[in-house]
Parts: sequence; C-alpha cells; structure tokens
Amino acid sequence: MAKIHDLFPTRIYRADKAGNAKLKYDLETAALSLARDDRAGQRWCEAHGYPGYTSYSSLNDLPWRFPEFARLTKVIDRHALAFAKALHWDLRGMRPVCDSLWVNVMPEGGSHTSHIHPNSVISGTYYVTVPEGAGPIVYEDPRLAMMMAAPPRRKTAPRAERSHVSETPAPGTLLLWESWLRHEVPLNRAAGERISVSFNYCLGNPAT
Repeated sequence: MAKIHDLFPTRIYRADKAGNAKLKYDLETAALSLARDDRAGQRWCEAHGYPGYTSYSSLNDLPWRFPEFARLTKVIDRHALAFAKALHWDLRGMRPVCDSLWVNVMPEGGSHTSHIHPNSVISGTYYVTVPEGAGPIVYEDPRLAMMMAAPPRRKTAPRAERSHVSETPAPGTLLLWESWLRHEVPLNRAAGERISVSFNYCLGNPAT
C-alpha cells in the first residue's frame, strides 16, 4: 500500500494580541515621532527609494532609547524562545537574542520587495497599526528556485502546497519565521499608514 510522507516543513509562528493596548499606543506614538524627527533615516529612505519611513539604517539602539521598545523586546523574547523549541533546535545552552530592531511606517502606495534576512536565525514583525485593506505579508516556498520543470500548482491547492502563502496581520499580531525564508509586502492599498516593528534574532548567551 502506497503512502505519501510530508517532510521538511516550513514553519511560521503567529501570536495575536501579543502585548497590551498601552504598548501598541506607546509604540505608535514613538514610531510617528521617529518618522518625523529622524533626519538620517529620512535621508536614507529618500536615497534608496524606500516608501514612507524606516529606522533600519539610522538607529540601532531603539530598546535603549525608548522604554516601549524594551518592553516589546521582552514580549518577543518569550515567543522567539518558544518558536526555537518548536523547531527542535539544539540550543546548547544558548537562546535567541535580539540582534536588531527597527520601525517601519508604510504609507498608502508603499511596498517592500522580496527579501531575506542574512546573518540571523529568526526574523519577524510586530504589527502596531494595520489599516483596513493594508494587505498581507507574503512568504515564498524556499524550494521555488529549484523546481525547474515542475508544473504550477492549482489555485485550489491546499495552503501548505502553494508556492506563495500570505498572512494578514491585525494590530498586535506577532509573526516569526526562520530568517532564510523569502518574503515580501505587497502594495499598501489602505488609506492610512501601516506601522510595524521588524527584528532579527541570533543565538547567544542568555546573559548577553
């Protein structure tokens, strides 16, 4: 009797309502303040054609500068460790440690092209403000480039069998994935700003 085995899963960790309403309010206030006052970040966005604002290349110490980002990091720390355990990693006394964290303020018409996060093990995004119609984050099957002559999947294929899978977040949603997983943010069609905080985790000593 024939049997088909499911191997090599790609896992995406989702937690809704991660953090309370005050944390989301404080993060939104801080993000809008940064988008207004971070001149270096504004210059980088203009030079690189980045829609809206990101602190990715201008500020690398947000948890030190703002207590709300330090609070958020503590929330993410717990989920990152839970995700690492679900992945059955042999941590050998280490744990996921936040390596970088940055703000994104995406206006209507903004998007973020397909990319990965090198030099880290877990990446993710915490969603602060998600206007109606802001759209999902889209993940790409990591085997796609190696499928060569494989025929396309039917539109009715189960979610786990598709070449691209989307997750539509809500305010307070936390998404985690392994950093090698390619993803993109389609065009923001909402009449409002989509505010999020993205981050990378490496493996480190719990004392660091």
